[in-house]
Amino acid sequence: MAVFKLPKMSKQEIWELIKNQKLCRIIFKGDPYPHIAPFQYVVMDGVLYFHFADYGKKMKLLKEDNRVCVEIEQYAEDLSEYQFVVLQGSLKVVTDSNERAKALQKIANEGKQKLSSNFLAAHGFNKEDGWDSLTEKSDSLVVVKLLQVTKEVGLKSP
Repeated sequence: MAVFKLPKMSKQEIWELIKNQKLCRIIFKGDPYPHIAPFQYVVMDGVLYFHFADYGKKMKLLKEDNRVCVEIEQYAEDLSEYQFVVLQGSLKVVTDSNERAKALQKIANEGKQKLSSNFLAAHGFNKEDGWDSLTEKSDSLVVVKLLQVTKEVGLKSP
């Protein structure tokens, strides 16, 4: 039996998928097993930005090794159509206050448009606080960005 390989996505298809989705999975290097968790993200100037609560396993793993894989997917319920992208790169904490504020504003705006306020609990906020609670004054949030992308793979259904 011949091996069938999924078609590769073009660079344009990869970035169209990335720009049209809102959630991803980030895989951290853990010991003894990798650690994976879902995250909201936004794209600014061709760079992916994420927000983390400033506590938990991901922060410990990020300090130990900032290399990660980011996976983003889209699929039909019956899997008749599917596509996914995997990016390998390094996460860097955003320390510039203007860049951090801009990223948080975009995250809050997209959250209001696309996500339930129930999702805020995953980041240490009450849903009653609403998406406007994500501001540059949110000391409990860490904003990170994906840099030094060494590999970008996109595959899709035939």
